[in-house]
Amino acid sequence: MEKNNITQADLAECRTIIEKCRREAAKRLIGQSQVIDGIMMAFIAGGHILLEGVPGLAKTLAVKTFSDISGLDFKRVQFTPDLLPADISGTLIYERSSGTFSVRKGPVFTNVLLADEINRAPAKVQSALLEAMAEHQVTIGEQSYMLPDPFFVLATQNPIEQEGTYNLPEAELDRFLLKVTVPYPSLAEEAAIVKTCGKAPFVPVEKIFDRGLLLKFRSLLDAIICDDKIIEYIVSIVNVTRPDSKRKNTERHSSSVFKSSDDIAKYISFGASPRAGISLLLCSKVTALFNGRSFVLPEDVKQAALPVLRHRLVLSYEASADGISADDLITKILDLLPLP
Repeated sequence: MEKNNITQADLAECRTIIEKCRREAAKRLIGQSQVIDGIMMAFIAGGHILLEGVPGLAKTLAVKTFSDISGLDFKRVQFTPDLLPADISGTLIYERSSGTFSVRKGPVFTNVLLADEINRAPAKVQSALLEAMAEHQVTIGEQSYMLPDPFFVLATQNPIEQEGTYNLPEAELDRFLLKVTVPYPSLAEEAAIVKTCGKAPFVPVEKIFDRGLLLKFRSLLDAIICDDKIIEYIVSIVNVTRPDSKRKNTERHSSSVFKSSDDIAKYISFGASPRAGISLLLCSKVTALFNGRSFVLPEDVKQAALPVLRHRLVLSYEASADGISADDLITKILDLLPLP
């Protein structure tokens, strides 16, 4: 599809499909609409997603439900401290009869990979997964093998348990398009969950997506219009997260806008990379598509900013001491920057 060649019929079809996906997911999941929306956003944009929440909030069920709705090949790996890279990517098997080695491909050779409790895996396993996420390939022995297309990693992690866990390296975190925090349900939602008596995972759902439909969505994404003013707004948001860019930002914008720039800078050790700006643009386009528009508004950027940026900021000791989170800082940046 040529750039900017998008019709109202295309937008209406997209909205219909998204609503169908939401309805099917709601058959199993109660009160986790933002999680499903985040998963679909990353899937359409062609990125990976990290789901963070305490145990029992249906993170794994959300991923499994999405795989059923998508109709794509799905595999799950439970990450543990004794996991080996070969358990992810595969290994060479010696064939005694022929005296040669054959390749046994690992679970990473799939369309949708659930990396459950990803922060329990040691560095070598993280490195193997990083190659798959970044390059869409794995190396077994001396040979590299391309992964299926599409390839989508949905990772979960528990933010409260520290024993037997490893902090994900920043290079790997940056490869996740989104980080979605999974909240506790409301009282009414929890009552509805309890009434299901744990039968939700067995409720059948209809297959909505397929590879052809995904390619159509992505072609429409390329056709979404984004004005240069919106691009400048996105770049400004990312740039403010970098403490060493404070002086340049102050010169570029009026001093009244950045009265509190010192408060932001002291809480951030390292800011977001240009990849964050690309990710924010992609997710803003998906948000516009979800809302039935062929163009991006500043509100789309603001809506996508938290899940795109929260895992890309390395906070300082002062942030920890003052109880300041990445979400607090991103929200403050969005409040300070003028809309285009």
